[in-house]
Amino acid sequence: MKSIRLSKEFLLTILFAVCASAAFAQDPNAAPITANSLVLLLFTCVMLLVVFLAAILGDKIIKLAAEKLLGDERAARFGLVPSLKELILGSRLTAEAKKKIVKLNRGFDIKLNGKARKMLKDYTASTYAVKPTDFIGLKPIPKMMVKEGAKLKAGDAIFYDKGFEGVLFTSPVSGELIEIRRGAKRAITEIVIASDGKFNSAKFKAGQPSSMGEEAVRKQLMESGAWTLFVERPFGVVANPAIRPTSIHISASDTSPLAVDYGFILKHLDMRHVQAGIDVLNVLSDKVVLHLDKNSSKVTAVDTLVGAEVIGFQGPHPAGNIGVQIHHVSPIAKGDVVWTIKIEDLATIGRLFNEGVYAPEKIVAVAGSVLKNPHYVKLTAGANISGLIEGDLTDDNVRVVSGNVLSGNQIQKDGFLGVYHNLVSVLEEGDHHEMFGWLIPSYARPSISPTFPWRMMDLASFDANTNTHGEQRAFVVTGQYEEVLPMDVYPQHLMKSIIKNDFEEMEGLGIYELIEEDVALAEFVCTSKQPLQHILREGLDYIRSQN
Repeated sequence: MKSIRLSKEFLLTILFAVCASAAFAQDPNAAPITANSLVLLLFTCVMLLVVFLAAILGDKIIKLAAEKLLGDERAARFGLVPSLKELILGSRLTAEAKKKIVKLNRGFDIKLNGKARKMLKDYTASTYAVKPTDFIGLKPIPKMMVKEGAKLKAGDAIFYDKGFEGVLFTSPVSGELIEIRRGAKRAITEIVIASDGKFNSAKFKAGQPSSMGEEAVRKQLMESGAWTLFVERPFGVVANPAIRPTSIHISASDTSPLAVDYGFILKHLDMRHVQAGIDVLNVLSDKVVLHLDKNSSKVTAVDTLVGAEVIGFQGPHPAGNIGVQIHHVSPIAKGDVVWTIKIEDLATIGRLFNEGVYAPEKIVAVAGSVLKNPHYVKLTAGANISGLIEGDLTDDNVRVVSGNVLSGNQIQKDGFLGVYHNLVSVLEEGDHHEMFGWLIPSYARPSISPTFPWRMMDLASFDANTNTHGEQRAFVVTGQYEEVLPMDVYPQHLMKSIIKNDFEEMEGLGIYELIEEDVALAEFVCTSKQPLQHILREGLDYIRSQN
């Protein structure tokens, strides 16, 4: 049941009614109403009405002025007459107002069966991998620093890339480098490490980041491999160590299909390490912002964190995307550089400075309707996922995705978790023919189209497969992209400008604010079945090459 919202206008109406009732109330033993007393009553009512209308008008004027100067969200705190909530809560509202809340309406939640149950297990794999393909911006063949057979500790350097001078890509575990796997044109795709099960780490300097100085902090991050946890926007590449970002944004929210519950994850993170991570960010940038969703904002331990502006976000997917959130906090213009990092990776950085060890641990959800027991696991980045799903499948014909089903990467059943992913999605493979295709309603599945009856079932969740339900066709204007992308950009026009390589038009239409995950939902609802993520990446690479 929806709660009743009492507006300021409603409160003023009640106040006027009470005053008017008091003015007209008569004592039965009093003298009869004279002409003078009647005039006085009418004058009193007129004055009450004038005050009532002036209060409403003044409140509206203050609200409009605040919206113009401060924006919609901050303007909600201003007004001439206090709301019922402010009258009852009083000083409690001040603490609550410290958390800025941004509510988004555009979007669409894809509700799938098989969300991970809130039970946490430890998982140790026999092999781990570092995948150069996870890091956008690297050359296809980075410079290897070790050979097969090398003995490694967590934090030992494996390779580097000339485009990111000083940044080392390191081993997540201790063990032996057993294989360097290559793909087309001998590009390195995976560097496989057999774990010794000891998780020994190379030793780094422990200390308070603020007292170490920015140069020492940067050096330790780059030498340990923790630097690669930062993603730079625009372009979504590994952060450039030669640049000081205007702001760093910490993501503790996700609204994608089968997404992790950050409220659950935060309860299992060591807040000492998270706080140390925030201290590191304050050395690297003048502005640090922590983005929360409705679940993570309920975790009381978050209230103890200092050094970061806290902003909450509510709304359907993609409200949990860090790119969408940045757009509503501080939009990225040409020349701006911001960094993003997930809060669990921030804890890894904090531990690096608290204990002097590199241990990229994370909590991962293993989810999907074809799993018997979807759950959470605590593991080390780059783990082989075969032990997570082996013996737990209801059907062998499945597709395994590292990340969410909209923007993740397909991997084999014995593949490795991506470095930026905290979700393993397992779906039924959609390789079977559907009789009559779209001509008749078939099984219930997520859809934004109102022609399907289950579109109206907001609380329902579905079993889904990987069938695209159609082929790529003419790129027509439908308005669907704008319906699900809560950003002030024109995605359809942007995609067409990318296709025709119009540099100035791409810039003018907001390409700097987007990476693949931001248009993944638009790709899902696209009637034309256009590969929007692939098109956008081509545009981003083109813009970056020109810069």
